[in-house]
Amino acid sequence: MGLSFKCQTGQTPLSEEEKEGLKINSLATRQDLDEFEQQNIAQAIERLAGQSLRIDKLLTERFIKNLHRQMFGDVWSWAGEFRRSDKSIGVDWRIISIELKKLLDNCRYWFENKVFLEEEIAIRLSHGLVKIHPFVNGNGRHSRLMADIMMENIFHKDIFSWGTFGLDAVSGERANYIIALRKADEGDYSYLLNFAQGK
Repeated sequence: MGLSFKCQTGQTPLSEEEKEGLKINSLATRQDLDEFEQQNIAQAIERLAGQSLRIDKLLTERFIKNLHRQMFGDVWSWAGEFRRSDKSIGVDWRIISIELKKLLDNCRYWFENKVFLEEEIAIRLSHGLVKIHPFVNGNGRHSRLMADIMMENIFHKDIFSWGTFGLDAVSGERANYIIALRKADEGDYSYLLNFAQGK
């Protein structure tokens, strides 16, 4: 395959086997791939519009996998399936389901007991997904959309200003997002919360 998969800062490199999961043979550049992925994601967002979601449906492994499949299933054969190899980021692939269940149980507890402000619950969910890194690729976009879905469908508030696509280009904004994620890794969510809210 002639397509170049040069990764940007914070992106996970794909193995040769994972690259073979590409469903579209007509792509020539990384930009072509990004455009196809964006179209697929836009379609997934359209399908979600107007849906009524409850917290018990959102915070499930099934929903998380299905959302990833909807976002990337037209482009990658492995969309919606947990990765089966270790990466430079994320937990050991063999414990993805275990760590995900812990995150979702924690998130449900935060929600039911109002442990954090609603915005912070959504941000902690997004960060936790990135940290686990359950999928081969698309984890950042998936985690941000999960936070937006929680904001819109569960809390009935506006989605975060980070949008869905803009952070995937090389920019100061992406660098700030990576810094905010690293601060959250240390337990300080204020940077990520401020970034998501455009502050």
